[in-house]
Amino acid sequence: MAEKQPAMTEAVYYILLSLQTPNHGYGIIQNTLELTGGRLELGAGTLYGAINTLVDRQWIRLYSEDKKSRKKKQYILTEQGFSALQQEVRRLKELLENGERVLSLQSIECEILEEAVNLQMT
Repeated sequence: MAEKQPAMTEAVYYILLSLQTPNHGYGIIQNTLELTGGRLELGAGTLYGAINTLVDRQWIRLYSEDKKSRKKKQYILTEQGFSALQQEVRRLKELLENGERVLSLQSIECEILEEAVNLQMT
C-alpha cells in the first residue's frame, strides 16, 4: 500500500499542476489564475516558499536557469511529484464523492420529513 501523504495546500496543488511542462514563477502564477478563474492568486512568498519545499521533497526539480535574466529559473514535475499529485486527486475525489453522498442522503431525508408533515396536516 502506498504511503499516505498529508493533504496538499491549494497552492501546492496548483503549483504541481502548473509544472507538467517546464515553467517559471510568473508562469505558475498566471497558470493558477487561469485554472481558478482568477480566484487564487499566489503571492511571491507563498510561491517561492512552496517551490523550495517541493524541491526538497524531490517533487519538482530545476529544469533550467537563465543567469543573465534575474536568475529566472524553470522547474518541472518529477515522477515523485506526479505520483503525489495523482494521490491528491484521488483524495479530493473521495472528499467530493463523500460530500455528495451525504448531502444527497440528507436531501432525501428532508423530503421524507416534509411529506410526513404534509400528510399529518391533511
